[in-house]
Amino acid sequence: MKFMIVGKASAETEAGGLPSQELVDNMHAYNESLAKAGVLLAAEGLYPSSQGVQIAYSGGRATVLDGPFTEAKELIAGFWIIQVKSREEAVEWALRVPVPQGEDGVGLQVYRVFDASDVPDESLPSEERAQEEALRERLLGNEPDA
Repeated sequence: MKFMIVGKASAETEAGGLPSQELVDNMHAYNESLAKAGVLLAAEGLYPSSQGVQIAYSGGRATVLDGPFTEAKELIAGFWIIQVKSREEAVEWALRVPVPQGEDGVGLQVYRVFDASDVPDESLPSEERAQEEALRERLLGNEPDA
């Protein structure tokens, strides 16, 4: 099972401030422990929303809205994608994420990632399943581009 651990933004991350060296060192150690356990698929930090956009839809039309966005508590500052055996294991790993001192409130969220392999064989036509699997193999670098 794949899970995404989402780190919530704060006023500090939205201001573009860099974390303390201690937190950076702790994050590196945490990421290394994920990698050594063989569960880490991706881990990235995000720039503040001032460097992003939101796309809103109304009446079938898209509108691009430039950041920054006002509700920092609804934004994310980074993420990890891990592959583990259970939701409980994902939560165990999330509980080890180093957080800055003095952080209160919801700091992390854990979501299960929907994967084509989660769809029962009879629900997805074999041609579509083969296309999905071929795309994933190309993304992993295991197959040349079609």
